[in-house]
Parts: sequence; C-alpha cells; structure tokens
Amino acid sequence: MQRLATLALALTLALALGLPLAARAAGPEAAEKFFAPFLGDLRAELAEARTTGRKGVVVMFHFDDCPYCQRMKANVLARADVQAFYAQRFVAVPIDTRGATEIIDFAGKPWAERDFARAVPVLGTPTFVFYGLDGKPFVRHAGEIRDPQEFILLGEYAASDAWRSQSFAEFRAARARAANR
Repeated sequence: MQRLATLALALTLALALGLPLAARAAGPEAAEKFFAPFLGDLRAELAEARTTGRKGVVVMFHFDDCPYCQRMKANVLARADVQAFYAQRFVAVPIDTRGATEIIDFAGKPWAERDFARAVPVLGTPTFVFYGLDGKPFVRHAGEIRDPQEFILLGEYAASDAWRSQSFAEFRAARARAANR
C-alpha cells in the first residue's frame, strides 16, 4: 500500500513539474509560426499568395485577452501539422480587433486594425476570414475551433472551392459520412 502511495506521489510531482513546461512549449507563442510576418499591408500578403501559388489570405481577427483566441492559438495554431497545412495553401495574418496599428486593406485604403475589423464586420473573436486572390472574402468562420483536424477541414473547405456549393457544416458532414464507409 505504501508503494502505491509513493508511486501516486511521484506521478503527482511529475505532472506538477511537467505541466508548466508543456504549457510554455505549446502556448500561444508557438502559434506565431502559423502567421506570416505581417508588415501591415494586405496587398503585399495577397501578392505573396499569388506568387507562391496559394489560394489566398486567411485573416485571424483576435485580441490579446480573448480566452477563445488564446486557447485556439495554444491548442490548434501551435501544431506543426496545422501550420504546414495552412502555409501551403494560404498566407495567414493576424489582425487585432482592438489594435490601433495602421494597416492597408486589399484596395489600398489605410485603417486602424480595430476600424478595419468593424468594417468587415467582426462581431466576435476569433473570426477567420478567407480572402481570394482578388482580395474579396469568400469564407468566414466565427468562433473557436478546438479540434485541430476540424480546423484543417475548414482550410480544405476553403481551398477546394466546396464553399461555392455547400456550407461548411454540409462539407464536414459529407466528409464524416465518407470516412465512416
């Protein structure tokens, strides 16, 4: 019995010491690799997408104190498989819905980040808006996605042009049915 108690104590200590390290390693900071270096000009990001053969630009509208954004960054955007998938298909940039930094939109108009977010309009965070090579939005997803595979599925939906004929919910359901066959 004492051996079991010692083992439980050792396991508890290992978890207590290991969790902060794991949280730092997979925290929101690791998600920065998801985003392209953004200098504030969406036209330049669109040009990058065109010259590299990607489908367009995906913008994550967020703010620093958003718990849903932080959780998604730590648990989804920080993953190497998610980063690799999106980097092949889209240029990803973050825009702070409360930010005052000036950005240039796809048409060349200057905005404070928060004003651009209001104009889009972004009503909650996180919100992902996919912009095509013409600079026009074509897919929007508002709200946190907790499952990395579902977030990849959202990228497949946008990249495959399935959005032209069905909703994301229909696309997801069709993929689930196909996987269960």
